Amino acid sequence: MRTLKLFILLLVFGAITSACTVSFGSSSVGSANDGGIWLTTDKGATWRQASAIPTISGRPGSLANVDISVLSIDPQDSSAIYLGTVGKGLYYTYNINNGWQEIKNLGQGTVNDVKVDPKSKCTLYAAITNRLYRSLDCGRLWQQVYFDNNPGVNVTTIAVDHYNNDNIYIGNSRGDIIKSIDRGLSWRTISRVNDNVSRIIVSPQDSRLIFVATLKGNIYSFYSNSITVPKDSADIDKNFAVDEWQDLGLVLKDFNLGSNFRDIVVCPADASLFLATEKAIVRSPDQGLTWENIKLLTPEKDAIINAITVNPQDSKEIYYVTNTTFFSSFDGGVTWSTKKLSTSRAGWELLIDFNNPKNIYLGTKKLQ
Repeated sequence: MRTLKLFILLLVFGAITSACTVSFGSSSVGSANDGGIWLTTDKGATWRQASAIPTISGRPGSLANVDISVLSIDPQDSSAIYLGTVGKGLYYTYNINNGWQEIKNLGQGTVNDVKVDPKSKCTLYAAITNRLYRSLDCGRLWQQVYFDNNPGVNVTTIAVDHYNNDNIYIGNSRGDIIKSIDRGLSWRTISRVNDNVSRIIVSPQDSRLIFVATLKGNIYSFYSNSITVPKDSADIDKNFAVDEWQDLGLVLKDFNLGSNFRDIVVCPADASLFLATEKAIVRSPDQGLTWENIKLLTPEKDAIINAITVNPQDSKEIYYVTNTTFFSSFDGGVTWSTKKLSTSRAGWELLIDFNNPKNIYLGTKKLQ
């Protein structure tokens, strides 16, 4: 009899614990399904989770238990957002209120970066492990356009020339800066740095001006030829020339930046350049020639910055996120407001709507 009672108790306990798990499509998540994507439509005052995946079966899916690796926006349509995940592939939305759709032909790997061609919204580039993929039909079909022969080297960042979209730049974890002048069909290494290339940014004011930031917080700039000519040109090297290479870190050596890079942002409104590391945010009004420290609300030893974004219409509006808190400033960092995150995960990615800067997307990640 005691054995029978124990068996019944185990069945009841199993039913209760199963009831605590909510199923979303093919995956199940427990009490930690508060991650994925969050959205504010009032500059961070209030937030709502925006991780739904609609399905034809009527049984909804969700990204609530997925770690976000990157967020990217279509330069022609601020409603079109692309979301890269850690180990779960690439998703997109054309209207956040309708949820997310999976891009199924790209696989389930970790997406290191994704970019949309500024002049051709159906041309997409995605970096996964040591490869770069390109789609010409809004993500239906993909072609591998770059492959590094070292499987331990990751393609980490992508940049597309907004003036001449034939020019594509990629960086990798080995420290190579690589350029294509034919939308990814062929490549040449144009420079090398002794560190993991974390971000390549094309200046919104002048697409010839390129900024490069590395994992350890080093930052460089150079000029690259934007008006490229066909590959059978008599002087092919002009297409890949690097001019006026500058190590911008030389003027940053007196700042206590630490060694963990987080983000680099160029504000289109006035070309202000922002560099964020784990411990600090600095701003340059003159393309990196001079810098000023932005005073944070918390002391540097307690700051753990994960991502930064700036209103593209007003560089005085600065936002950053830590493991637990969203910070906002509307006076260039003179004063700050704080908002505790409504998720148990760390805030990891920030993306602002360039048409309506009240809308900010927050990607989350579970820290080990």
